[in-house]
Amino acid sequence: MVSWRCFVASSFIAFLTFGCNYEVNSSTENTKQVVQKINVTQLLTEAKASQKAQDLFHQADQLLDKQRYQDAINAYDKVIAIQPESAAAWINRGNALASLQKNNEALESYNKAIAIQPDKDEAWYNQGNALASLQKYNEALESYNKAIAIKPDKYAAWINRGIALTKLQRYKEALISYDRAIAIKPNKDEAYYNKACTYALQSNIELALENLHKAIHMVPGKYQKLAKTDPDFNKVRSDKRFQELIK
Repeated sequence: MVSWRCFVASSFIAFLTFGCNYEVNSSTENTKQVVQKINVTQLLTEAKASQKAQDLFHQADQLLDKQRYQDAINAYDKVIAIQPESAAAWINRGNALASLQKNNEALESYNKAIAIQPDKDEAWYNQGNALASLQKYNEALESYNKAIAIKPDKYAAWINRGIALTKLQRYKEALISYDRAIAIKPNKDEAYYNKACTYALQSNIELALENLHKAIHMVPGKYQKLAKTDPDFNKVRSDKRFQELIK
């Protein structure tokens, strides 16, 4: 800015001394050319930085898929150094941290993403998961509600919202949440299993067995094994029908 101001001042002096309009116009044209060259250079620099960020983001995602979580975090940090406003990089960085059970640090990443893009349902959803892992169920519930408000058909958020409500012993609301997930995706075995857990916690053996049977039918083997040690079924564990179902 200082050099530009000096240039204008010297042109103005020349005009007063010689009355040479041509010189003033010529200087202005030169200024425009310089500015245009600077703009082109800046655009090229930004384009190269953007391409580098995309390449790093792709590498980071691959590392995340390979469960090389710390390497993925390092790569996302490089992306963020170039593009600090990349909500996607902050979210995936949080996911890598959560996979390492560094949930407080993961929350910081999700909060960054939300500050950048408040309508990003994935950020709210993953924030809810991190809070639930920290047993902050009321706060997790608020995050799931935010995710659902943005994307009402996000069945995973409805399921995890139900789990948070179950942990808070708000069983009726939890069951409604699981039913919403099932309405969106009827073959979601997790929703039926969690319904079974919630009914078992209320000592409702009939509905616990009914929903557990549905989950087992959808994914044979998985839910018998889970139910054998799941403390949610302690109130119904002695029932012969339950014992028969989980054989």
